[in-house]
Amino acid sequence: MDRYKKLRLKMVDSQIRARGIRDERVLKAMETVPRHLFVEEVLAEQAYQDNPLPIEAQQTISQPYIVALMTEALELTGREKVLEIGTGSGYQTAILSLLADQVFSIERFSSLALRARKILEALHYYHVAIRVGDGTYGWREESPFDAIIVTAGAPSVPKAYIEQLAVGGRLVIPVGDRYTQDLIKITKTSDKPDGLVRESLGGVRFVNLIGEHGWDS
Repeated sequence: MDRYKKLRLKMVDSQIRARGIRDERVLKAMETVPRHLFVEEVLAEQAYQDNPLPIEAQQTISQPYIVALMTEALELTGREKVLEIGTGSGYQTAILSLLADQVFSIERFSSLALRARKILEALHYYHVAIRVGDGTYGWREESPFDAIIVTAGAPSVPKAYIEQLAVGGRLVIPVGDRYTQDLIKITKTSDKPDGLVRESLGGVRFVNLIGEHGWDS
């Protein structure tokens, strides 16, 4: 077993399983995806530590536990079409690709989208489409989505995400101010105005969701 594999197993046991993540498919995916390849080479030794790390364009790769928490909340079985807002390093995208049928991911920085696409292709993580654009609009032509995950903090939930979420679908999004947010899970039980069930998953801190229906740059 290579050293990074050992670090992944330790990460999952001590940081993720120990904090209550129980979905075995999520745990297996995080044991599998080589997180160190999604950060700069000089940070590879820190990739499995219990914290986020910087990537280019002043963005971050999320703390492993937060990736697991958000992913588990999506309740993926392998048959879903998933929308990811904020491709970033591509690490979360890779996790999703192992757990869903199709993943559509939007990134506002072309340099990040290009790098993520190259890494995902090199690692043979398929069923992923990445495009560059304003993620606050969602991806209407591919909707509805069974699950939507937003990896940036929003001032409120963009209307497009609710509209593009299938009935029975789950949306996980950090909502709050520019510095701290509440991680919210929304389940769409119907298309009626009262057909949304909200659940708080705890406090988080994400980079800002920039766009027409998010924060100004």
